[in-house]
Amino acid sequence: MKTNDELQRKVIEAINWEPLLSAAEIGVEAFDGIVTLTGSVNSYAKKEEAEAAAKNVSGVKVVVEKIEVVLNEKNQKSDFEIAAEIINAFKWHWDIPHDRVQVKVENGWVTLTGSLEWHYQKEEAKKAVSVLIGVKGIINNIMIISLSKDRINKKDIEDAIERNKIIGNIAITVEVLDNSVTLKGNVESWFQKNEASRLAWKARGVLEVKNNLHVEHEQQP
Repeated sequence: MKTNDELQRKVIEAINWEPLLSAAEIGVEAFDGIVTLTGSVNSYAKKEEAEAAAKNVSGVKVVVEKIEVVLNEKNQKSDFEIAAEIINAFKWHWDIPHDRVQVKVENGWVTLTGSLEWHYQKEEAKKAVSVLIGVKGIINNIMIISLSKDRINKKDIEDAIERNKIIGNIAITVEVLDNSVTLKGNVESWFQKNEASRLAWKARGVLEVKNNLHVEHEQQP
């Protein structure tokens, strides 16, 4: 497996590779697969991009994200302005039933509440907000309430995982209880872990996905 110094270097390289990010703004520490990100950025989108870049590095098991969003004068906006832009952004997203999402903005922090039928709609709502200038943070409390009366088909989820080119050759156990899906097993990266969750959420009737997949260190040949 990578040493702490090697993992730190790989994460810094991954962050440097992203056009949005500047390595000078973000500090990286690595210890036994746990990566801590510190520093400041001038937008919430950059904060999320840094975390995603770190998680996709092989050997990273946990990311502790301590990056602060510090807005410059040009990016400062009032809570009213941010709220108005969010409402407008939702109108341009056909896949977000904006009449079922409530928005609160306080000191640049956005809280989303309400109920939607599909998890991807919840994620799209967050994405629509994350790119807006002036946003310092997002609390996504939207609930998933499925209108489907179908029982979750465990085999459908297993088949979706098996045919996926990213995780199809990994032994992932799928457990179903009522409207909840639990994923168990070992994967090699956060990207694979997130891909498994994404597939599980696509099944009809799913209200919760418990992703208990363990991200293992890569092994040296």
